Amino acid sequence: MRKHEERRVTGTVRTIDVDRGDAAYRSWLKEAVRKVQADANRSADTHLLRFPLPGEWGVDLYLKDESTHPTGSLKHRLARSLFLYGLCNGWIRPEVSVIEASSGSTAISEAYFAQLIGVPFVAVMPRTTSREKCRLIEFHGGRCHFVDDPRTMYAEAAALAERSGGHYIDQFTYAERATDWRGNNNIAEAIYSQLRLERHPEPAWIVATAGTGGTSATIARYTRYMQYDTRVCVADPENSCFFEGWRDNDPDATSERGSRIEGIGRPRMEPSFLAAAIDRMMKVPDAATVAAVRALETVLGRKAGGSTGTGLWSALKIVAEMVAEGRAGSVVTLICDPGDRYLDKYYSDAWLAAEGLDIQPYAMAIDAFLSTGRWPG
Repeated sequence: MRKHEERRVTGTVRTIDVDRGDAAYRSWLKEAVRKVQADANRSADTHLLRFPLPGEWGVDLYLKDESTHPTGSLKHRLARSLFLYGLCNGWIRPEVSVIEASSGSTAISEAYFAQLIGVPFVAVMPRTTSREKCRLIEFHGGRCHFVDDPRTMYAEAAALAERSGGHYIDQFTYAERATDWRGNNNIAEAIYSQLRLERHPEPAWIVATAGTGGTSATIARYTRYMQYDTRVCVADPENSCFFEGWRDNDPDATSERGSRIEGIGRPRMEPSFLAAAIDRMMKVPDAATVAAVRALETVLGRKAGGSTGTGLWSALKIVAEMVAEGRAGSVVTLICDPGDRYLDKYYSDAWLAAEGLDIQPYAMAIDAFLSTGRWPG
């Protein structure tokens, strides 16, 4: 873009021509945006899977399988939106490093898009991030920069960007504004489209989990914009402040420890978490999360990450409430990423023992509900 500026010099006015968009940069930008949009155009939408429940219950449970994206998680949508947002705002430029604070999945997807358009990428992550996530970031050409305290990764990412002249892409601030929540094939629009021919096409509840809060913000805004009666529930793990901040209407709520469930739960109320748009929240014990994700493998033969288990536990409890009240309808939750990234955690009995987690009571509760239609206790 060429901008004309007038400046007064020794009693005369001189016009100075300022070029903030040279031809080489604009050519690179057009090609970068084309590549990111082409990635979306090549990708079919993700499947909506049915979780088998007795037909006589009158309630159907579905899981939107976001693990089938090219980078294997729900965060592929977010990373694409963040890169388009950064490119079109003029923040992501040739040879400028893109830097992110992440617990892994967003960084994998962002590393993919950085490699696609040819810019360096650095992920600032907790040292406890799973080894498989680190491997995938490096596979896509990214570099891992570790911090010992998860609460410091925001400041470290910003400082690293400042030191290197890079761009801190900051998913926790920009997730809710980079995504087009009115439509444009966002995750909410896709869910309703895929439910169109089901017996309960407008879900009673959609259950999400929150890391940035961007997904729950998109879903909640879309349901209101389209005037649906669907309610949105956010399931929150231990060692996260989202539930307490929402319950107490406290934007300054914090948590002293980092979440054991990678990808969700935060030690602070993130800018992209729109508490006022959420209808309900549930606090889910980490042991219940692991029990639910293992039950999913038993029922559907699919291993999924821990965040999926947090959402599934809450969705099953909502189904139980609907059955108990005689209310028919549908409930939707998400498969956020694949379980093979967490074989040394949520599928490891040794890890459970080291963390002091006993999943047996929660596994028994799920089994009892699926057998009887009643939630124990």
